[in-house]
Amino acid sequence: MVATAVTSAFFPVTSSPDSSDSKNKKLGSIKSKPSVSSGSLQVKANAQAPPKINGTVAVTTSVEGSKNDDGASSPPPRTFINQLPDWSMLLAAITTIFLAAEKQWMMLDWKPRRPDMVIDPFGIGKIVQDGLVFSQNFSIRSYEIGADQTASIETLMNHLQETAINHCRSAGLLGEGFGATPEMCKKNLIWVVTRMQVVVDRYPTWGDVVQVDTWVSASGKNGMRRDWLVSNSETGEILTRATSVWVMMNKLTRRLSKIPEEVRGEIEPFFMNSDPVLAEDSQKLVKLDDSTAEHVCKGLTPKWSDLDVNQHVNNVKYIGWILEVDSLRLYFKDFLLNMLTLTSSYLKITIKRKS
Repeated sequence: MVATAVTSAFFPVTSSPDSSDSKNKKLGSIKSKPSVSSGSLQVKANAQAPPKINGTVAVTTSVEGSKNDDGASSPPPRTFINQLPDWSMLLAAITTIFLAAEKQWMMLDWKPRRPDMVIDPFGIGKIVQDGLVFSQNFSIRSYEIGADQTASIETLMNHLQETAINHCRSAGLLGEGFGATPEMCKKNLIWVVTRMQVVVDRYPTWGDVVQVDTWVSASGKNGMRRDWLVSNSETGEILTRATSVWVMMNKLTRRLSKIPEEVRGEIEPFFMNSDPVLAEDSQKLVKLDDSTAEHVCKGLTPKWSDLDVNQHVNNVKYIGWILEVDSLRLYFKDFLLNMLTLTSSYLKITIKRKS
């Protein structure tokens, strides 16, 4: 049915005259008049015997424009030339179909440029070094900088977290949870950070494009270590180094869990045999309470916007809370946060004077 409609659109078909009309034909003239109810088209054509000029037959044809019952002129009768299809419309249709097919081909049947690199067709990032390292670029936006026109520590921490999740997604390990694998989702398991250490050598500024590389390794029997390197995408200058330790927790009971063998089989092929980018900060801090702390901030209540999809406060939110303490904000007028160590029991920061 569709093919018939398309064919008739490009090649109109004219109806043949009735047998009764053929009886009214006379020699030297042809008249065709459809019934009034079916239409008002009239076509007249006159033919005469061709005269001879200097012994040569000259053919002359007279075609009158047809008129309908209202007296308005109609176009001349259709010939082979004016029944040809509109090639511009046909070319536009073919071009549209070709572009749509090309787009689908690029998205579904893409291939890497090099055998050691897997490119994400949706622009999230790329997996390099035999599929063990994930790399993604970020542009520092105007709303991600502070009063000193440099990116905030929360911005950098969000970049680290985003690449960790996109790494799982590009590797095909992202289930329904927030960075959880399909087997983890079946067992109601989620990842939680027990330790994170970040060293910032230089903060990027507005308009800079940073490249974040991340990979995972084993950490003991029931942990996973994730490292990051943040560099300037143009110069290659190392801006930030970070390492972290992750363990599994049951989302329902809120208790730590061992790594099941099914989950271990999913993540171990992506483990990289490498040393941490930062040596572990072994300095122990004195446990603080209301009597030993110099400053105490009370009345802090998590808001709904502080929760992530796993229904717990994200680790970046903890850092933002602590840095908003009035006593620390006074330091940040003349100092920059240089090193950050976050554990399950404390957060230690090291600052340096602004240059």
